[in-house]
Amino acid sequence: MMLKDIELGASKAGLEQAASPAFKGVYRFLTNSSAIRWAAGLIFPIGLLYLWQISVEKNWVNPLLLPAPDLVWTALKDLYSSGELWSNLRVSISRIGYGFTAGILLALALGLAMGLSKRVEAYLWPTFKVINLVPVVGWIPLLILLVGIDEALKIILIAKAALVPMTINVFKGVRNIPQQLTEVADVYQLGPWSTFKNVVFPGAFISFIGGLRLSLASAWGALVAVELLASSEGIGYVMVYGRQIFQLDVVMATVIVIGLVGFAFDSVISLVQKQFRGWNQNQS
Repeated sequence: MMLKDIELGASKAGLEQAASPAFKGVYRFLTNSSAIRWAAGLIFPIGLLYLWQISVEKNWVNPLLLPAPDLVWTALKDLYSSGELWSNLRVSISRIGYGFTAGILLALALGLAMGLSKRVEAYLWPTFKVINLVPVVGWIPLLILLVGIDEALKIILIAKAALVPMTINVFKGVRNIPQQLTEVADVYQLGPWSTFKNVVFPGAFISFIGGLRLSLASAWGALVAVELLASSEGIGYVMVYGRQIFQLDVVMATVIVIGLVGFAFDSVISLVQKQFRGWNQNQS
């Protein structure tokens, strides 16, 4: 038995030495836990795509209501080749940029103010809570009367959607700073800026990154909702236009684009979040 084990080990070693670098790279990729998770995550969408195709082929659903995957793919290619997809997507991303930035800056001010001062929290938290409980769509009639249906409406609603998660995260991040750190700052009689730089900022930074991820997802959802209701351009408008002319392949194509862009945004913030994992431990 020992001799067989030795021979088996020797043969494995010989195979590893003879394996090409490309084969070793593929082997490492396949045995990587991240690759396994990605592969597992693809099982459901592939199965859903297969069920979609079978449902159309077997006439389980009306093809006019659920176009075949190849028709949706053709519509997606047509939108891309005509430039309509990129021109409208560029408008939507521009709106996200302005509204998200405005919402994050206001959220930082509110979150820090309420987190650092219980008096400010007593004044502002009830009003903030009421604003939070009203959904984005609920503000549209009032804002249309105040600012019309131009870009200001979209940017304000996107900013509101980004404002709430970030404010809550920053507020909780400041309040969760260990009391020992604030006591040390008091002992050394640090000024407001020095206290913020050495205590508040490191202590609340992880909460800030987490708030970015939630706020971006909320802002992207608000953008699509606003463009569906009141817009003449943007990716949401393309979806509405496809529904109006009963081109459901275009509708499904825009649904896929919206999902992929949202997933890309979330993946970028997730990578940033991983880079700063352990920030608090490094700062302590």
